[in-house]
Amino acid sequence: MIGVFDSGIGGLTIVRELLRRLPGFRLIYFGDTARTPYGTKSPETIITYAIEDTKFLLEHGAKIIVIACHSASSVATEALRERFPGVPIFEVVTPSVKKALAVTRKKIIGVIGTRATISSGVYQRKVATLAPEVKVYGNACPLLVPLVEEGWLKKPETRRIVKKCLIPLKMRGIDTLVLGCTHYPVLKPIIQAKAGKRVTLVDPAEEVAQEVVQYLERNPQIRKELAGGEEHEIYVSDLTEAFEKIARLFMGRKVLLRKADCEIAHTIKPGKI
Repeated sequence: MIGVFDSGIGGLTIVRELLRRLPGFRLIYFGDTARTPYGTKSPETIITYAIEDTKFLLEHGAKIIVIACHSASSVATEALRERFPGVPIFEVVTPSVKKALAVTRKKIIGVIGTRATISSGVYQRKVATLAPEVKVYGNACPLLVPLVEEGWLKKPETRRIVKKCLIPLKMRGIDTLVLGCTHYPVLKPIIQAKAGKRVTLVDPAEEVAQEVVQYLERNPQIRKELAGGEEHEIYVSDLTEAFEKIARLFMGRKVLLRKADCEIAHTIKPGKI
């Protein structure tokens, strides 16, 4: 199975894209809804949670791991690769950077995301490595996640907050904008409208899904091992009616959420690995 984890339900936007591009492949998802959001946590805590999330997926049959969470991708990727050698691990930052570099015209890229993602400076570092002449500006937009989770997609307040989030980046003259949070693709029409037609949006869900597809094409034996079955498993560490509604929003259809096995409630504790 292909394993995907996120700090909450937002990573289902990536699951949806993977299912679209890889029909016939089984997926297992873990959303850490009991400890969401990761974006306000310290790097040490995020790394601890990411290791535990990965262990859960591997113990339940995952053979490759996709880190849907931008905060975890920003600070925990290397720790996961060291802790789980031999396991193919994909994160959302690198493919997004490559896409942004491919489409930027003025070499000025903007990134919106959680405080953890933006303060990590991960996009600036990766861009500097690949194309040091390109400028990258980030802006934390912590209000967008709760607006999405409340279903305020058509509210004027949401449009005003999106506009305010983008003002600092538009003043920098960006021509490309990375949606640095799994929730943001749901707001794509609003973000595009407020960013302007001349700004190209980069959706990490599309880019990491494409990276997984290309990996499987290069590794036919692994592709053969993973292919087969349409019974997907979606787990959360805490289950509420609200999470079920949000899952339906992200997937575009009704989704069956499962409460994670009892042992996860005991093994997942802050500061413990």
